[in-house]
Amino acid sequence: MNPSLVLVLPFVLPLIGAQVPHWGPCPEPAVQTAFSLKKFMGRWFEIAKLPAQFEKGRCIETNFSMKADNSIRLVSSEILKGELRKMEGTGVTEDLKNPAKLGISFSYVLPYSPYWILSTDYVNSALIYSCTDILMLFHVEFAWILSRNRTLSASTIDKAKEIFTNNNIDVSGMIASRQQGCGRTL
Repeated sequence: MNPSLVLVLPFVLPLIGAQVPHWGPCPEPAVQTAFSLKKFMGRWFEIAKLPAQFEKGRCIETNFSMKADNSIRLVSSEILKGELRKMEGTGVTEDLKNPAKLGISFSYVLPYSPYWILSTDYVNSALIYSCTDILMLFHVEFAWILSRNRTLSASTIDKAKEIFTNNNIDVSGMIASRQQGCGRTL
């Protein structure tokens, strides 16, 4: 085994936590064509996701708003152990020719992570994908099904999973998010 890999793995493995690493580079899924960032802004509720170490609570939602400098303000919230937790982050359009490929960060010291909108109708649902290559050997991916409401029909969820699968994204481990007992606003 490569000695540098042995040195780096103890630091990388805790970062991927609940995530399932996959061999090889990240897939390159098709993203929403003619994407309108303005229409995407607003409140989105998490309906389903690939497990993520950084999301352990229930009633997860994110509110997107434009800032004066054309970056995006993200406020994500969840209820964890009975307490409301909020995190504020920043998003940017990484490629103006492909505005559905956003980058987001919840830290000033970490680089932007991919946050790609694969599909949205802006009023009901959105499919989000993020993937990070690790040492050019494997990748860790995240996927979310979002809704403008706390619920989404089973047929819409099935169609969303089909879109992920058709883009070589394994969503067999996708789990439903808990959106019950959240109250009207967080």
